[in-house]
Amino acid sequence: MRSTDTPDSLAAGVLSRDRALLGRALTLIESNRRDHRLEAQKLLALILPNAGGAHRIGITGVPGVGKSTFIEAFGLRLINGGHRVAVLAVDPSSALSKGSILGDKTRMEGLSRSDDAFIRPSPSSGSLGGVARKTRESILVCEAAGYDMVLVETVGVGQSETNVADMVDFFLVLKLAGAGDELQGIKRGILELADLIAINKADGDNLPAAERARAEFESALHILRPATEDQWAPKVVISSAVTGVGLDEIHAIIVEHHRLMKGNGHLEKTRRGQALHWMWSLVDEGLRAAVRNHPEVVGAIENLERDVVEGRTTATAAAKEILEAFGIEGE
Repeated sequence: MRSTDTPDSLAAGVLSRDRALLGRALTLIESNRRDHRLEAQKLLALILPNAGGAHRIGITGVPGVGKSTFIEAFGLRLINGGHRVAVLAVDPSSALSKGSILGDKTRMEGLSRSDDAFIRPSPSSGSLGGVARKTRESILVCEAAGYDMVLVETVGVGQSETNVADMVDFFLVLKLAGAGDELQGIKRGILELADLIAINKADGDNLPAAERARAEFESALHILRPATEDQWAPKVVISSAVTGVGLDEIHAIIVEHHRLMKGNGHLEKTRRGQALHWMWSLVDEGLRAAVRNHPEVVGAIENLERDVVEGRTTATAAAKEILEAFGIEGE
């Protein structure tokens, strides 16, 4: 972002599909400076009428499952089919240095060279589950820039699955057969969130194991999430970025899902619910920051934390004292 950038100039650049200005607009969105946050909200207000038209696809999976390689191959297939693809790749931040590897753009070298692709690696900065705090707003900006397929790649640990599922239309979980990632090791929550499970790296000697894993997951989904007349029945496929198997099928499933959800009104209902959840999440976050930064709280918090850790007071009593210092009568 440059000192000469304004919300109006950045919005004009985004709407005219200027990649450099799009990048600077996202830098503004990601900034935590108060003046930048105010400018970012002005920017979002300007581009909002042009947002909302993309397929929002969340992609998750444990490290090593091949997310970046899959996204590059899948993204190139989408571009060859006439789509414009934005990838928001959230990298894990170091708990100590708060730094981030930000290596996805390097790993997706072929995709990053395409004029119809835009890759934005950004650190999670400690956000719960590894989903960057500004990812929702970044989705809107990419949509306004004309990207009709927005892929959100998450770290794939902790609560990231829940977080990404609450900001996208379609949730794809990549699994890996033969590496401790089979059905017996999967959390039930994944099965309840996933719209599609792809057994990835289904090539070579791993193909038979991938086929077995697919059958197991299909049986599990049939029990946990039986199909209904107007709702989506989750599917399971095998995929490989090396051979290309499954990539066209995955795209067809995403299109089928979008058509069904839009036709029965569920897509609009889901997005409205996500927007409200987003609003209250920001309220919670703002209140938490306000409490921690309040002058009366700052002076007491270090001692209270020490007392809780060393067992001289309870967490409940300490929380009550913090809230009262902020001006709220604790329960």
